[in-house]
Amino acid sequence: MNLPQPSDEALAQSDALVAHLRTSITEAGGWISFADYMHQALYTPGLGYYSGGAHKFGPAGDFITSPELTPLFGQALAQQVAEITAQSSPHVLEVGAGTGHLAADLLLALDRLGCAPEHYSILEVSGELRGRQADTLRERAPALAGRVRWIDALPEHFSGAVVANEVLDVMPVHVLVWRDGAVFERGVAIKASGGFAWADSPASEHLRVASEGLDAPTPAEGEYVSELNLAGPAWVADWSARLDTGALLLIDYGYPRAEYYLPSRSNGTLLCYYRHHAHGDPFLWPGLNDITAFVDFTAIAEAAFETGLSIYGYTSQASFLYNCGVLELLAERGDQTKPDYIRAARAVQRLTAPHEMGELFKVLAIGKGLAEPLLGFRHGDRLHGL
Repeated sequence: MNLPQPSDEALAQSDALVAHLRTSITEAGGWISFADYMHQALYTPGLGYYSGGAHKFGPAGDFITSPELTPLFGQALAQQVAEITAQSSPHVLEVGAGTGHLAADLLLALDRLGCAPEHYSILEVSGELRGRQADTLRERAPALAGRVRWIDALPEHFSGAVVANEVLDVMPVHVLVWRDGAVFERGVAIKASGGFAWADSPASEHLRVASEGLDAPTPAEGEYVSELNLAGPAWVADWSARLDTGALLLIDYGYPRAEYYLPSRSNGTLLCYYRHHAHGDPFLWPGLNDITAFVDFTAIAEAAFETGLSIYGYTSQASFLYNCGVLELLAERGDQTKPDYIRAARAVQRLTAPHEMGELFKVLAIGKGLAEPLLGFRHGDRLHGL
C-alpha cells in the first residue's frame, strides 16, 4: 500500500490506542471479536478514530461525504424532511453530523421553505467534531445556529425527522467465515511482534443462529468471508420505543441481502479509509483509519418491521435525490456557463451517477404514524427488492 505517512503526533496517538487494544485482548484471554476491535478502534474515548482529534472529513481528511460535495444534497433532502416534520413535529435529529455542513444546509433550506425546526438536535460522540459543527453553523447559518443543541444519547421520546447519513456503515460488525461446512468467527489476536492478526474461532451459538438466515454461500473448497452487523438492527429496533411519530432517513452504501452475500463477494465488504485512500488492513495505524462495512438493508428493514415500525420506502440515492427535486434546485443556479453552475452540476453528477454514488448509496425510510406517501420514494421505490 502506498499511503501517506502520518505525523509523529498522529503515530503517538495510534501507539497509545494499540497499547489499549493489547491490554483489552490480553485481558480477554488472547482473542476478541472484530466487532469489539472495531468499536475500540473507532470509539475509544480520546483515542478512537471518531472520538479522537483526527481530521476526518473533507479534502484535508480521509473521505468526503455527500453534504460536503454540494449544498444541493442538503437542499434536496430538506424537501423530504419538511414533509416528515409536517406530519409529525417540527423537530430534526441528526446522528453523526460530521463537519456540520448538512445541518447548516438543512436549516437554511427548511427556513426558506417556511418550516425551520423549533429544535435541531445533533447526537455526536466526538468533542472535536462538536466544536467544528458549532463553528460551521455560526459561520454558515448564524441566524439559526441557536436552534441547535448537542445531545449525548438518543432521547427517550421523539417526534419529527431523524437523519443518519453514513452512520450504519461505521457500526461494529462481526466477521464470519464459512469453511468446511462450519461457521467461524474471525477475531483479533496479538502477533509475536506486538501487532494484530486475524484469528478464527468457532462461532458462538448466537452468531451461528443469526448467520443461518443470511443465505451465504458455503463453498466446497476454500472459504467465504463476510460481515454480520448486529449493532445496526439493534439500534433501529431501539427506535421503536423512542419514536412517537415521524421517520428515520437512513442514507448509506449497501445492498439488499440477496446482493450482499453473493458468491462473487467472497472477501466481504470491509474497507478502511486513510487520506482518501481505500485499503483493506484494519490493523494499520489503529485510530487513524476509518473502518467501514457495507450495510445489509434487508436486516435493517426486518428489525424495523419486527419491532412495529413502518417501512416507508427504499431506493437508490439517485432516485431519492431526483424525486426530491435536485435537478430543479440545480437549474435555479442560473447560467449554465458560469463556474458556480458547472461545479454544482459536477457534484450532482457524482451524487447520482450509477458508477459513482447514485447506485452504491441507498436511502431507507422507516418510522411511525405517517399517513402520506413520502416524496423521495414516489418513483423507483425498491421495497420489493428487500
